[in-house]
Amino acid sequence: LYPKAEVYGAKANVIACIWARTVICPNPGCRGLMPLVRSFWLGKKPGKERYIHPEPGTKRVRFEIRGPKGTPREGTVSRSGALCLLCGAPVPLLYIRSEGKAGRMGTQLMAVVAEGRGARYYLPPHEAQEQAADVPLPVDIPDAELPEQALGFRVQGYGMRSWADLFTNRQLCTLSTFSDLVREGHTRLLADGAEPDYADAVTTYLALAVSRIADRHSSVGSWDSHPSKEQVRGIFARQAIAMTWDFAEGNPFCSSSGNLAESLDWVSNALRNLPEDARGSATQADARSALYDGRLIVATDPPYYDNIGYANLSDFFYVWLRRSLVGIYPELMQTILTPKDDEIVADPFRHGNKEQAKRFFEERFETVFTRIGKGVPEGYPISFFYAYKQAETDTEGSQASTGWESLLAAMLKTGWIVTATWPMRTELSNRPRNRESNALASSIVMVCRPRPKDAETTDRRRLIAALRDELPGALRTLQQGNIAPIDLEQAAVGPGMAIFSRYARVNEADGSAMSVRTALGLINRVLGEVLAQQEGDFTPDTRWCVEWFKRFGFESAPYDVADLLSKAKNTSVRGLEGAGMVKARGGKVILLQPKAMSGDYDPAHDERISEWKICFHLVRLLTLQGVHPAARLMATARDLIELDAVKELAYLLHSIAETRGWPEVAQSFNSLGTSWSEVDAISREQRPDGLFPGS
Repeated sequence: LYPKAEVYGAKANVIACIWARTVICPNPGCRGLMPLVRSFWLGKKPGKERYIHPEPGTKRVRFEIRGPKGTPREGTVSRSGALCLLCGAPVPLLYIRSEGKAGRMGTQLMAVVAEGRGARYYLPPHEAQEQAADVPLPVDIPDAELPEQALGFRVQGYGMRSWADLFTNRQLCTLSTFSDLVREGHTRLLADGAEPDYADAVTTYLALAVSRIADRHSSVGSWDSHPSKEQVRGIFARQAIAMTWDFAEGNPFCSSSGNLAESLDWVSNALRNLPEDARGSATQADARSALYDGRLIVATDPPYYDNIGYANLSDFFYVWLRRSLVGIYPELMQTILTPKDDEIVADPFRHGNKEQAKRFFEERFETVFTRIGKGVPEGYPISFFYAYKQAETDTEGSQASTGWESLLAAMLKTGWIVTATWPMRTELSNRPRNRESNALASSIVMVCRPRPKDAETTDRRRLIAALRDELPGALRTLQQGNIAPIDLEQAAVGPGMAIFSRYARVNEADGSAMSVRTALGLINRVLGEVLAQQEGDFTPDTRWCVEWFKRFGFESAPYDVADLLSKAKNTSVRGLEGAGMVKARGGKVILLQPKAMSGDYDPAHDERISEWKICFHLVRLLTLQGVHPAARLMATARDLIELDAVKELAYLLHSIAETRGWPEVAQSFNSLGTSWSEVDAISREQRPDGLFPGS
């Protein structure tokens, strides 16, 4: 099923075939085969860029491979619709969905990726590769129905109705064969005299390895063209099963991502690193009825409200695990799909509407926290992770998360208080969500203990006073701990809730109890005040730039406004321009972006040094040249300016950019904050010749 490709007269393993989904163009004057493509990029490694170039024919598009010069055309599909490459006609997504539901959506091979020596070979479509993929649908496939509607599912609207629809025929044949061989392995082990428990264990690990490669062998996986990757990207790069227009069909026998040997290595490495002398047990149980017998320390990563449909998504792997292991675990795998009715997630599709889903979630969580409170050893804390991003805005403009609010409300209602929090980096920096959006990079570990029976009551005014008194120190600790700027607001919820939760009750002016949502709004408000207060540590030039950035970003504005602001900040527009921070032309003033700053800047010869310039030059170097040039600048600036103030500025500018809805700008400052510890550590290793070990 996986023939080699011919590269310069030699045979090379194929890493992946890149396919485009197709429909017939609805334009009566065209009616040609219309490819649906998100991106034509194949590889973005500098100097070795490769991309797919479509050449329209009469009824069919021909694909070529081009690069390194030039750039590919834009993809043909967007959220609003698609464009026919043959006739240029716009096509609504409604038509594409109807074609998918009618079973008339096909595929066309666009490119073949082959293994090379330290590189990838990108080849145009070849008939032999198309023929190898053209296999009949195998029998006995996982054809259980997908949920009609569920959290994280987007494919049903395009005609994908069963789990088997998420795979090509070739992929179904491969995964079915591997799953059957796992069962055969169990029979072989027993025939060779292995103890039944040993045979069961080996078979389980083999099944896990096969299940693991399914993530890279589906028709909803994609090709990752990032310079450090150039490989098949798994479907669960996100916790969702989304529609993929151009997908990468991998080869389990190559040496790139998704190969079976690598998957077996991952499983065996996990086993190899287990402690040899520890004993433990694993039990599947409902958190609401599990036995907390006074001997267990509880550490949990709770469900994230309505963010992820864990059980529905897990069926992607379960259908293959069950095929291999139902004979070994008949009770565990007696159902065709995983059970879901009691899963504590707020799934409106499962519970009828959002309000009923919210009520279900909160009631179940209260039950869990109550049982834990009665069953953990006296005097010991519990801990849990959270990574809710506060993304909803209420009628008063406060940011909050219904999921986060619901979890906290259940925790406080059942008598727990927050006693400690700290951030933990849990997300890969190369995940698509990180590269494409300003997404959370950390989880926050929150430690809780039972609230003392003599906890006092307070009111709104005294709560705000306590927040203003204690949050600045907590915030500085978080910044020094290298929390990513994107995570700062979320991380500050921990120490803020520690203050709020230590009171038995916080009274509003009318005597009612303050809600968790109101408390979260107050915490965010005080956090903004603390960040603003840090401006007092900056030079006049930096304070002017911060205020201008708040108002105008990198857009131009009248000179008169800039001049008036400069007088208020004890600086001058002419001085700012001479310092290389702004441009003043034609009665307008504009802030220079990091990439527009001087490329030969040396803080040692800067007579008007400021936190703003050091911050922007660090962003420029980190973005364009990498860690070591940024470390060289930091090493030079260390004795000339307070670097902690530069770091605080990066956090402040990220907060401003995110509030104003400038994700790309916010991401640049987030990257500096995230990389700060690494750059700082390298900068301290600078040798007299200006170089660093390893550079």
